[in-house]
Amino acid sequence: MYSLKARTAVPPLGVASLKTTSRSAMPAQRRQHMRPFFFHMGPTALCITCVLLVGLMAVLYLSQVGQVVASNHQLQEIRSKQAALERQNQDLADTLAQEQSPNYITEQAQKIGLEPVDPKNLWILRVSHWREIGKADQPIQP
Repeated sequence: MYSLKARTAVPPLGVASLKTTSRSAMPAQRRQHMRPFFFHMGPTALCITCVLLVGLMAVLYLSQVGQVVASNHQLQEIRSKQAALERQNQDLADTLAQEQSPNYITEQAQKIGLEPVDPKNLWILRVSHWREIGKADQPIQP
């Protein structure tokens, strides 16, 4: 490596001295001399830095994998709960359909002691001043 004195005292071949170059060429020369810091590191420091970076990437990868596994477990639990709720819904729909059937209603009525009425002995009451619920604002006519 060149020291600062060596760079200012003797310009490299093919490059004019700083006094003779224009102002627009100075930033270009500065960029040529700028190098990343890890080129100035020794092999031991560079190896340690690489190992640290690889370790950091491994830790980040493992944390992402852990989050994916946890999310997958939650998703499986939610799907199993959904399947159980769908089975329960189907069971309840079947029970409802069974309890609304006329045969079931007839059986339950016979169990509590009710009997079918003979249509010949049926009494019908007529209420003359009956009104519907939706027409409550109309007065009752005698």
